[in-house]
This record gives sequence, C-alpha cells and structure tokens, in this order.
Amino acid sequence: MGMMIKDDKAGWVDLGAIPSLLPQDLQAPLVKERREKFSLQFGDLDLIQITLPNIYIVYGDLQMKQHLLNMRTHDVPDLVELHFVLNGSGLVLEQISGTRYHFRELQHDLLYMPSFDGSLAYSGDTPYQFFEIHFTRRYFLELAQFANAPLRRFADHVAGGRQARISSDYTPISLAMHQCIREIMGCKFAGGLKLLFLQSKAVEMLVLQAEAFDRIENSRSTVLHSSRDRDCIMQAREYLLQHMATPPSLTELAAITGTNVFKLKNGFKELFDTTVFGYLGEVKMSRAKEMLEEGMAIKEVSEILGYSSVQHFGTAFRKRFGITPGAVR
Repeated sequence: MGMMIKDDKAGWVDLGAIPSLLPQDLQAPLVKERREKFSLQFGDLDLIQITLPNIYIVYGDLQMKQHLLNMRTHDVPDLVELHFVLNGSGLVLEQISGTRYHFRELQHDLLYMPSFDGSLAYSGDTPYQFFEIHFTRRYFLELAQFANAPLRRFADHVAGGRQARISSDYTPISLAMHQCIREIMGCKFAGGLKLLFLQSKAVEMLVLQAEAFDRIENSRSTVLHSSRDRDCIMQAREYLLQHMATPPSLTELAAITGTNVFKLKNGFKELFDTTVFGYLGEVKMSRAKEMLEEGMAIKEVSEILGYSSVQHFGTAFRKRFGITPGAVR
C-alpha cells in the first residue's frame, strides 16, 4: 500500500517507512497483528494493524507536527472503509472530485476511495485518534447484497468502481458502536476464536452503520433544523460524559448547551436512538465493566461513577450484564 505526503523541504515523500500488513495478509487463514510507533515528517504515529481474511482493522493516535497535509495514494488495495473519528477534527479536500467535507470527533462515515489526491487540514493541537475497518471490495459486495436502501446505493457505486461516501456528512458514533470498538480493541481471544470474534464484530459494525444511515434517511423529525442544533446535542453528550458522577437535570443540560428541553430530548433520540439518561446509564455500565476488569474495587467503581450505594450499583450492573460486579473481578 503506497502513500505520498508532500513535505515543504523534501517535496513528495513515499511513506514506505510504515510497514503494512496489506495486501497479501488479507488472505491469511488466521489473525495477524502488529503494534508499532513511528516518528515521521508530519507527526508521531502510534499504530495497531490487524488483518484477517478479507478484513483489515487499523487504529491509533496521530500527534500532528503540521496541520495541513497534501496527500496522494498509489497501489492502494481495493477496500471499503468504515471510518470512526475518536478524537480530533478537520477538513478533507479531494482534488479528483472536488469534494470537501469535515470530519469531526466522535463521528463516523463509510467510504470507498480507490485513489486519493488532495489535502487534509487538522484542527487544533489535540492528537487525532481514529479507528478503521476495511473490507475487501468483493467481500463487502457479498455482505451488502441484501442490505437496506442506503447501503445498497453505496454498494452500487462500489460495484461500479466509483468513489463514494454513504452520506454527505459524518454521523455521530452510537453507544453500540463505541462498545463494539472497545471490544475489538480489548479482544483477549487467540487463534481461531479470535478470528471468529473479530469477523463477527467487523460485520456488526457495518450493520450498525447501515442502520444508523437508514434511520437518518427515514427520520421525519423536524427537531434539528441546523448544524448548530446538532452541535448542541453533541455538546450535551460531551457534557454528560464529563460529569457522569454528578449529571445535571434535563433543564440544566439544555441551558448549559444553549438549547431547550424539547430539542434536547427529541434531538438526542434522533441522533443516538436512545434517551439522554438511557445513554448515560449505558456508558456508566460500560465504564464500570472496564474498571472492574482492570482490577478496581467494586466500592471505588461505584463511587467514581456516582452511584448512591454499592447495592444500587450492584443491582444496576446485574440488570445490565446478568452477573454481579464480583463475578467480573
């Protein structure tokens, strides 16, 4: 896989310094994984690559040294990309089609780009964190045969070898997507079981994306009239995540994020397919499970997440996962 980055001093530089597991490893019978760090002209990259038959998973952190990158690809494997922005934002300008689009923190997209010649402008100084799943074109088309309308239309472009995005804008990452990403990153299986687990999770992510875009397409809501309305809901989610132990009321959260309770409740449901506090409860349970798996004491987890008592926490945990917190540890 080839990628060229334009450096102000050296001109176009081939990033052959980054060894890729593609493309021959996509036909390997089991899972291959590589974790490496690189210091490059444009930034420092911490990269994890995982390959299994017909699927390539890659994620990591990129600390930029320059905010604008001119980039072009060559000899790129024919892949469909599920892209998730975990941290950071910016703007992409694609020269071939003249397409401009923003990528934003905690949002996702589905892309098919057989080639790329353009620029990426990153905003701010925070590390860019990303998570991607790539399917070989043939395998993706097999999966998309009986999909919903948005995915079928996207697949028609892929079948014709035409560059495509499933949506004109990035869409918020759902709680189910977050959970799936964490499960892939934290996979502790080995051998054939790891292969089956990662295959199922990769396909699950595609299904979650297809459902999300279908839900947006068929939404009859008139609650979110502008990008500002959407930004208010995204800000509300961020505030909730930052104040999980002492969450505000709906009235307080609406005032903090510059919207009203009606838009907050209905807009949150539209974007995330759940209620404000339903979302918060799921996030708290997911965080609790992670903390317990890391060896934290049950009482400490309960206090950090703001539960009124260990008993209350245990009841909520058992209702969500079917086991007690002690069983996890």
